[in-house]
This record gives sequence, structure tokens and C-alpha cells, in this order.
Amino acid sequence: MAHGHKSDDQEKIIFVGDSRVRKGAGFITPPDYTAYPGKSEAFIPNFLLKEWMVGVVVLVGILVLTISEPAPLGYPANPSASVIPMPDWYFLFLYQYLKYPYASGDYVLLGVLGVSGVAFGALLLAPFLDTGKERRFYRRPIASSLMILSVMSVIYLTNVAWTHYEHELEASGQKPEHIQREEEAREKHEQGLPTSNAPGQKQEVAIVDKDDPAMETFKKAGCIGCHAADMKGAGGPSLRGVGDKHSQEEILTIIKEGYNSMPAQYDNAIAQGLSDDDINHLAEWLAKQKAEQ
Repeated sequence: MAHGHKSDDQEKIIFVGDSRVRKGAGFITPPDYTAYPGKSEAFIPNFLLKEWMVGVVVLVGILVLTISEPAPLGYPANPSASVIPMPDWYFLFLYQYLKYPYASGDYVLLGVLGVSGVAFGALLLAPFLDTGKERRFYRRPIASSLMILSVMSVIYLTNVAWTHYEHELEASGQKPEHIQREEEAREKHEQGLPTSNAPGQKQEVAIVDKDDPAMETFKKAGCIGCHAADMKGAGGPSLRGVGDKHSQEEILTIIKEGYNSMPAQYDNAIAQGLSDDDINHLAEWLAKQKAEQ
């Protein structure tokens, strides 16, 4: 504002603009990738096509491995088997952690929610607590120490859990299922057989003489409790094709004396009102159950 030498009633006010402020030019379009020759490329299709090609190669590799070696399926579930439960390897450290007194029993709530909540909460708050500009780990002693301590704790707990598991197996004399599968696969490989336990397409064995009176004897004797009404097996093995493995005399001996873990069933059959002729006829009928007729 400038003042002249005139009287007060004729004073003039002059505003001076600041020429240092540039006038806005509106939206500025960023330079195209062609402005940087040799340093960039178009996302579509150049970059995206490369990613797709890498993904296709990886997918084909996975398919080849899957076809060449089928999945090692486990054995049928046995609810009466004695096993030592173990989680997957990436949960072993948590499995061992929950064994300690302060994380189980009366303190299970503290172990499950308290300690774990503090750990995950600290992980979520880490970006807000560690606001330094330094990125080199040796210049960030607190964050680096916590990271190294966490990794060492996970490794230690995992090792302790697995070592304890091996000691339990040795003490109980049990052999893990995956070890059994490996041994069976090794034996099959040496014999030139497929190493997978994956079941093949097997033709179902039909029941021979399904209308024979021995079928009702089979049900009346209580055999269906272990071998099922369709003879495919429930708690016990399938009896379809049993004639390929045992003769009539052998089946009759099994009924009277038992076989492996199966107890003798003769007294039970007599208690159900069956006669010796019924039992002999049942053994004769079971001996006819063969795969090829």
C-alpha cells in the first residue's frame, strides 16, 4: 500500500501482487513409459505376458510332479488305534508352548489369549512404535533384537517339541504312519511296483448266492456287527472274496477259535439259536465267496 502527497480525502490505495507465485497449469499428464527408453516397458501386454509365462511354467511343473507321483494317501482311519497326536511342523512351536504350566491348566486362558494377544498386538503396533527412518537392521537394535529373539524362540520350541515326540515314540514302540509308508514305498520300489498307496480302480467282488439261507444265518449270528450287512466290512475286514483266502475248514476253525484280534464266535452263534449244521453251512457258503466264479 502506497501513500501519495495528496490530502486525506484523496488518498489512493495500491495493491502490489507477488510475482513469485506461479499460475497453476491444471492437471499435468505424467510422461509416458517411452520417455525412458531402455528403463521401462508397457504393463500390457509386455510385463503381464512375462508374468503369465512364468506362471504357466510353474503350473506345468506342478502338474508333472502330481501325475508322476500320486499323493501318498494314508491308511484307513482306525478309531481304536493308539497314536501320539502331533500337529503340522509349522505349529510345533505353539504345540510345545501350550505344554508349559503358565500356558495350560488353570492358566490356559492366559496362555491362549494373554501371551498370544500381547505378541500379535506388538506385531500390529510395530510400524507405529518403530518410526525411525533408519532401515539397516544393525542401526535398529530394539526391533532387530526382538526379531532375532522371536526367531530363536520358534526354532527352540520346534526342536523341543519334535525331540519329545521322538522320545515318546521310542518309549511306546510305535512307528509313525509316514515312516511305515516310506518303508512300504521303498520295498515296492525295489520290487518294481508303484510306490503310491493311492487306491486303484478295483472291480467290486459280488456276493455269491445272495439268496442262500446262509445269508440270514450270517446276519443272525451277529457277523454284521464287524463285517457289515453287505459284507464289505465295518470294524472288521471285508468278507467278499474270503473264499480266495480261506477254505471251508479254515473258516470253521476261525469261527470256533478266532483269528488274530477276532475272538471266537461259536458260543455267540449257539446263543443266538444257531445249530452246528447252520454254522457248518455258513462256513461252506463263506468259502464260496470268491472273486472269480
